[in-house]
Amino acid sequence: MAWRGLHLSEPCRLSLADGQCVVAREDGEVRLALEDIAWIILDTPQATLTTALLAACMEAGIVLIVTDARHHPSGLALPFHRHHRQAEIAALQVALGAGRRRRLWQALARAKLRNQAAVLALCGDRRGAAPLRAMALRVAPGDPDNIEAQAARRYWPRLFPDFVRENAADRRNAMLNYGYAVMRGAVARALVAAGLLPALGLHHASALNPFNLADDLLEPFRPIVDALVWRLADRGEGREGELNRAHRQTLAGVLLEPVRCGHENVTALVASEMAAVSLARAIAAARASALVLPEIEGLP
Repeated sequence: MAWRGLHLSEPCRLSLADGQCVVAREDGEVRLALEDIAWIILDTPQATLTTALLAACMEAGIVLIVTDARHHPSGLALPFHRHHRQAEIAALQVALGAGRRRRLWQALARAKLRNQAAVLALCGDRRGAAPLRAMALRVAPGDPDNIEAQAARRYWPRLFPDFVRENAADRRNAMLNYGYAVMRGAVARALVAAGLLPALGLHHASALNPFNLADDLLEPFRPIVDALVWRLADRGEGREGELNRAHRQTLAGVLLEPVRCGHENVTALVASEMAAVSLARAIAAARASALVLPEIEGLP
């Protein structure tokens, strides 16, 4: 099972040799078994890779994330659907009724709010956590009252009292966006492996978004990123300025953050795989209760 990632921020050349990813730099080379790699982030304009390695990454189910000139994630590459029951699962996904889509979204939104509450508790704000947990119980199928947005208006000021989510000058926003992009890539990878169509969402439905379903399933994973960014900001790494390499390397490791999923303690990467498989199962069984989603343990 793939369990590690590569964050490449210095000039290098990537190639394939004997089933391994070879990372060649001026000071030597490193070889990693492709079967161990889940994600690669190309965070430098001076990285090159061979088409043989690119094809091998797609065959191995590795997600490649590319950044722009400002080191912001700008795109990702995923393999074509490789699940042995691809057509069957896709047909069930397409045929999913509106009522069941709304119930699945209800479960995702509730899990997100519970995890936001856990993040506040972990950050020492148990008084702020309690209302969010209560709001999670009020989320109805499809969230017609937009409880998720109401919770966000409570959550962000409690997590970062002086924070404006739209303020591009605040480095915490760049940190959040970087972490979300990495997590989104992992979720999209897991959905493809589970035989699901990432473009066909439950709640997100933009005709221009090829990852609507990934953005749906991403929601309960977002607070994992939030907690990591809070820890960085608490160490004085927030506020103004560009993300440096150390910030980006730390955020690239968000997929190794520990969470609870089902009855297991796993990494966020493994949780994304478990959640995607459970979503395919929930769609096939028409039961939102079949979903297995990550839990941040912040409250007793």
